[in-house]
Amino acid sequence: MQYRHLGKAGIQVSELSLGSWVTFHNQSGLESVTSMMAAAYDAGVNFFDNAEAYAHGKSEEIMGDALKKLGWRRGSYLVSTKLFWGLHEGPNEQNTLNRKYLLEAIDGSLKRLNLDYVDLLFCHRADPSTPIEETVWAMHNIIERGKALYWGTSEWEAADIITAVDIAERHHLHKPVVEQPVYNLLEQHRLGPEYERVYTEYGYGATTWSPLASGLLTGKYNDGIPDDSRGALKNMSWIQDQLTNADSLAKVSALEPLAKDMGATLAQFSLAWCLQNPHVSTVMTGASRVQQVRENMQAIDFIDSFTPEVMDEIDRILQSP
Repeated sequence: MQYRHLGKAGIQVSELSLGSWVTFHNQSGLESVTSMMAAAYDAGVNFFDNAEAYAHGKSEEIMGDALKKLGWRRGSYLVSTKLFWGLHEGPNEQNTLNRKYLLEAIDGSLKRLNLDYVDLLFCHRADPSTPIEETVWAMHNIIERGKALYWGTSEWEAADIITAVDIAERHHLHKPVVEQPVYNLLEQHRLGPEYERVYTEYGYGATTWSPLASGLLTGKYNDGIPDDSRGALKNMSWIQDQLTNADSLAKVSALEPLAKDMGATLAQFSLAWCLQNPHVSTVMTGASRVQQVRENMQAIDFIDSFTPEVMDEIDRILQSP
């Protein structure tokens, strides 16, 4: 496992990391989660991602319980969580980045995670109803109080990220250093031209999610949605159109021979492709079984197999109508 800086920040994250979305609590209990985290850690993973909204707080709880069981030295791993959606329906407690919510929500997350601090704290979405300056100050105060070490954004527009950084620099505050965008072979917008300044001029890092497009890039949906898959979960019905999109499935089928020629599974191929982008700090993987974690970790064996010719062929496939 190799490690990359979060953009220009001093902190380093493993090229592959483990996220908890969908699986922790919803598909995997404490014993399974503990085993998956241990397998990832043994493979060199040092970054574990979570969010307040995942499983309505239960994902943070189960990760906190797993960390307690594992007993790792705190300096050897990084944990992130994300705030925005909220756990309650009050007017100041949901879909917001206002100061009151952020300062209270981080305490709830730390209690569920059983941690004194998180290494990374993300604003899970942008909040157009709260001034960005208010959010920047609140995130700065959270860091100053020792409850987070770095902060970042998730799925923010480039212009809003730049505004947040400029506000922080103008007031000598802790500025955001990392974006958490969706990024995979089929969805590349948030590392596209619009964001070039964010990563080059402003030194942002990227902890990318959904590298397998919710499993589409594993090939397991080529013949429909299996009963035991993520796409069959009741709370994931909103992705079923994506998983049955004919154009996307055709591209997945066309990519599969390239993976086979490389000696990789389609999942390993897709993960390793994400790491070809120098702006990607870490690719967050997901799993519901230990074997999936181990298979995903083997993607690092193929990072150097993407020749210019292979990359050109990938681009041709992706650009085909």
